[in-house]
Amino acid sequence: MNKTALLLFAAQIALVSPALAEEDAERTAATASATASATASGAKAPAAPPKEIFSTGVAKGRDRLDSATSTSALKGDEIQKFGQRSLGDVLRAMAGMRVESGIGEGNNNYTVRGLPLAAGGSKYMQMQEDGLPVLEFGDLFNVGTDVYLRNDFTINQIETIRGGSASTFASNSPGGLINLISRTGDVEGGTVQVSTGLDFDEKRLDFNYGGRLGKNTRFNIGGFYRQGEGPRNIGFDGWRGGQVKLNVTREFDGVGYVRVYLKYLDDRSPTFAPYVVNITGTNDKPAYRSFAGFDLRHDSVLSSYLGPVITLDQNNQLAALPMDTGQHAVSKSLGFEAQFDVAGWTVTEKARYASNGGDFSRAFPNTANTVSAFAAGQAGAGATASYASGPLTGQAIPGGSLINGNGLLALYFVSYVRARSLNNFTNDLRASRVWELPGGKLTTTVGGYVATQALHTTWLHTAMNIDANGDGDTAMVNIANAAGVNQTLNGYYSFGRASSLFRRAFDVDYRVIAPYGSVNYHFGKIAIGGSLRYDIGRVRGQLIGADLGQGRVGLTSMDINRDGVISTAETRVAFLPFDRPAAVNYNYGYLNYSAGVNYRVAEPFSVFARYSLGARANADKILFTPVVDNATGAVANDRDKADKVKQIEGGFKFRNDGITLNATAFHVTADDHNVLNGSANRTDRTYKADGVELEGTVQRGVFNLMLGATYTKARITLDRLDPTLTGKEPRHQPDWTFITVPQVDFGKVAAGASIVKLTSSYAQDSNLLKMPDFTTVGAFLQVRPTEKLRLTLNAQNLFDTMGIFEVNQSTIPANGVGFARSVNGRTISGAVRFDF
Repeated sequence: MNKTALLLFAAQIALVSPALAEEDAERTAATASATASATASGAKAPAAPPKEIFSTGVAKGRDRLDSATSTSALKGDEIQKFGQRSLGDVLRAMAGMRVESGIGEGNNNYTVRGLPLAAGGSKYMQMQEDGLPVLEFGDLFNVGTDVYLRNDFTINQIETIRGGSASTFASNSPGGLINLISRTGDVEGGTVQVSTGLDFDEKRLDFNYGGRLGKNTRFNIGGFYRQGEGPRNIGFDGWRGGQVKLNVTREFDGVGYVRVYLKYLDDRSPTFAPYVVNITGTNDKPAYRSFAGFDLRHDSVLSSYLGPVITLDQNNQLAALPMDTGQHAVSKSLGFEAQFDVAGWTVTEKARYASNGGDFSRAFPNTANTVSAFAAGQAGAGATASYASGPLTGQAIPGGSLINGNGLLALYFVSYVRARSLNNFTNDLRASRVWELPGGKLTTTVGGYVATQALHTTWLHTAMNIDANGDGDTAMVNIANAAGVNQTLNGYYSFGRASSLFRRAFDVDYRVIAPYGSVNYHFGKIAIGGSLRYDIGRVRGQLIGADLGQGRVGLTSMDINRDGVISTAETRVAFLPFDRPAAVNYNYGYLNYSAGVNYRVAEPFSVFARYSLGARANADKILFTPVVDNATGAVANDRDKADKVKQIEGGFKFRNDGITLNATAFHVTADDHNVLNGSANRTDRTYKADGVELEGTVQRGVFNLMLGATYTKARITLDRLDPTLTGKEPRHQPDWTFITVPQVDFGKVAAGASIVKLTSSYAQDSNLLKMPDFTTVGAFLQVRPTEKLRLTLNAQNLFDTMGIFEVNQSTIPANGVGFARSVNGRTISGAVRFDF
């Protein structure tokens, strides 16, 4: 069926939603009837395959075979077999997901189905915890949603829905949903695990316990604490902190339940960025190699010899901020959930208030070159370099020397973002009812969603010259001109960026109201349905920044070291121009809808088709751009307020005798307003993508195999700011992603591997320089000497692969010096777990 025919068909059958959960009961009754008949005739009744109930992004929990959606689920126990990985690394191994990890614990990049990664975070997929968003917008500058999420034993399951009804059962989620579902104490018992890095420095304690407080009351409490240098050489304890989560559930027999959630997160972890790499060969077949003295997989520019971050703070007062802050996420949340049956309706209420904040620092590159060329670039012919920190402080660096084996110096900008408040409140109330009709069952759902999201952040920067030295020994470097006059101050090139760019303060508040509803009709083997959602947003606040079209405002001179002399570096001091605020004052509204049909051809096999239109409200990516009128705060064009995503999808699902196979073909079009990370380059584009998602499992005795593959062919169909990019492939978009997870379990001994392969993609939208394909392998070996004791050996990136996720250059650099970000190198850890 071609795309037009599918669109017309979907439009005729109504608006969205998967098949009815109630058909589970019918199928159970039918199975029972068949079993009774078989027993009466003396025949052995066939065993029905177990149902896979999926609840994220749908009206009610339902068997995946009865749902006109593309979904995946991963059990918490399966996640933990492969060690205490970041959420990004966990989701890399889920079918249909495209994840650029390696940045750190958080701020990784997530998308699906060729939806663009023009900047970072998770723009089109909303991340949830227990059915409510962690942040209303998943791609806020420098503070992605995953900085407030952790992978630990409290996770019972991760569910993902790609496309489908996600856009109508949640706001700002046209691409899909990622939902971390917590354990709630329905399984009594506890777990304590101690783990340690065997070839890297990290000590970690995990725990979880669930049990009863009475006949109708249960609870679950869990969390972790860790400390250590982490998977890369940084010279200090970059990982330190943890979280605690608690929930208590009170059940009311035959009526419903009430549940309360508490969470406290206070955790630090480094942020890794593109680092120097040797790029040679041709654009189409480049070779990426680590320079001597700096391993792209294991090293970082972070070091105890760098910093502090000397800059003017959010009040324009001189400050020295700790360089080792990294991603310091602090979150305190209180959640409430209730479900009751009232007069034939099932009413579900979910609410959460979260106090989110913290400081977030990262260092990202600007330029790098040989000692002589780098010095000349900053201070002219005859310029010289010398160490400004570390054990060689004051020592000259000869122009032609191969310091650290590579002879390189670099200018890095250090971003220090203070999240004064990312607080949010979310409430989702819905009611569903099943109506018995002569020909089948009609399920209706109505709901209302209300949310607030604060965006109160301040961007502070400094700039420093450093050498390219690994093993946590990076040091700061001074540059002097031919006359011996320092162009830097103790290694600082400027106290901001090289200009006043990105010295910003956001004080903006978002309000979202979204009524929604769905109608689903199930008759025989067919289920059709539709859902609608209308998002209404109110955006108010102000911006302070030097880059609001006001010229050189925001740059000044200041005697930073209080010596009575203004040095060259001290003429480059960025400040916040509080006397020139810009207003933010606009409203938005848009309709989301989805329509689907599911046909249960036979017990183990179903087919489905769906059409969806969803949108994502543009948050901070349109602020500090010409889209917002600085005087009135208005946004004149509705097209700039939200980016639409249209999806046509169809496929089949098969589940029988230990084998499952799901396949979905998709056609996607999307809008994107964005700003490239680390630059002022805006994007205003439309995209299209076509592809196929494949997912399957095989269970045979002690052997289990999970397979996944995604094929995507994407194009920039229109670039309104740079027409030369129209028709190009989006950067970082591999044609194929393959996932293989084989496991064997003999009871006393279990082992497995997680293999992820990405084919090549372009480094930039100009489609010149390629990033090569790569494969990473994770593995585990688990021994169970007793029923309660488990000993586990884990390896991440077992074969120490250099897997390139990001390259700053668009072509082979003339001097062979580029910047790239790789997956972390091999790390091996051991764990002892006790269940009780």
